[in-house]
Amino acid sequence: MAVVTGAASGIGAALARRLAADGARVVVVDIDTAGAEEVASGIGGRARSLDVADAGATRRLIDEVEHSLGPVEIYCSNAGLLVAGGIDTAAADWQRSWEVHVMAHFHAAGVLVPRWTERGGGIFVVTASAAGLLTQLDSVSYAVTKHAAVAAAEWLAVTYGDRGVQVAALCPQAVRTPLLEGSTGEAEPAGSTGAGATNPSAAATDGVLEPEAVADATAQALSQGRFLVLPHPEVSTYARRRAEDPDRWLAGMRRLARRMSG
Repeated sequence: MAVVTGAASGIGAALARRLAADGARVVVVDIDTAGAEEVASGIGGRARSLDVADAGATRRLIDEVEHSLGPVEIYCSNAGLLVAGGIDTAAADWQRSWEVHVMAHFHAAGVLVPRWTERGGGIFVVTASAAGLLTQLDSVSYAVTKHAAVAAAEWLAVTYGDRGVQVAALCPQAVRTPLLEGSTGEAEPAGSTGAGATNPSAAATDGVLEPEAVADATAQALSQGRFLVLPHPEVSTYARRRAEDPDRWLAGMRRLARRMSG
């Protein structure tokens, strides 16, 4: 049994379809109930409504799925949002981004990981973003919380990797989803952009992928037991350069920011 959050569109929908194609029974979860039902109907899955920021609702959903449909073996924690803005970002927007991009992973992992260690294993996929390895020029809340999402996935992998829990961090750049098209609302396909979701020219430097390509890259990484899922392989080079010479990388990013601002 697989559960995919933020699965009414974009990366989440593609992950749900790929998992179903690979033989999994899939529960399509989204705050957009109608969208989740549409995706589920196309893959013979089940739809559920959930605000991933709600810890109690997350526990109830997992309990209900396991009771009625069977043990959850794969959980794709994919829901997300993007709020454009800088240092003036409102406190409420910071809090919502933190709850959806960071705490939502722990709401689910806190329920599933103890069960998986008893059962002998499970797979937890965190949809972060290339922004979590690099940055997001037009959204400080996205950049910061996606870095935290990568750290959350790393901590889970280090702590539970030897106890049968496989963790993957999905970090694409530009993907053809509502976020790339400029939506700043809760579009639910988290992490679908890299350097600038609401400014596609920055995010799309290395090409815009279709969500299906991201789902394929995720399936391949999981089959190979890899932690980082990089549908845009260039991100590996950028991250290495950032680690090797932070000052040079920062200077380059400032030049890019100047070009974006005109």
